[in-house]
Amino acid sequence: MTSAAAGGDGAGRSVEIRPARAEDRAAIWSVLEPVIRAGETYAFDRDMSEEAALAYWIRKDTETFVAEEDGRILGTYYMRPNQAGGGGHVCNCGYVTAAHAAGRGIARLMCLHSLDHARSRGYRAMQFNFVVSTNERAVRLWQSLGFNIAGRLPRAFDHPKLGYVDALVMFRAL
Repeated sequence: MTSAAAGGDGAGRSVEIRPARAEDRAAIWSVLEPVIRAGETYAFDRDMSEEAALAYWIRKDTETFVAEEDGRILGTYYMRPNQAGGGGHVCNCGYVTAAHAAGRGIARLMCLHSLDHARSRGYRAMQFNFVVSTNERAVRLWQSLGFNIAGRLPRAFDHPKLGYVDALVMFRAL
């Protein structure tokens, strides 16, 4: 469990990042659904069901966390090995912040938590496999936290408003 003060309008409040529990499933879905339906930042089917989304986000090979303040879920992230076997020392994470908590530094808090947690689990690096290049806010955040663009996948993502745009592979040693 980690507590931290969030920025923005949450200054001075304590945000707890903790492992997700079974009773968090509905709240996690409420965070994920608008992002999935918008289709602008994750390569998910925009019609993905709640069951399929939660099965992806909360899996046996995955640790799932929530950022919570005063009993309200502000965001969620998962961590899992990026590859099996010889690639198992590199983890992969996905992060989503609730729309009502945007701009408060919740994604930064979750990423900082994930970096510490990854080290505690023995991971030696973290890799984001598919960062949509037009998600400039996320790209800037990950770069500010030490991630480098390791590769560019030209026109790999079909953005619902912009058409085909690049996706980035981002990497950071731990």
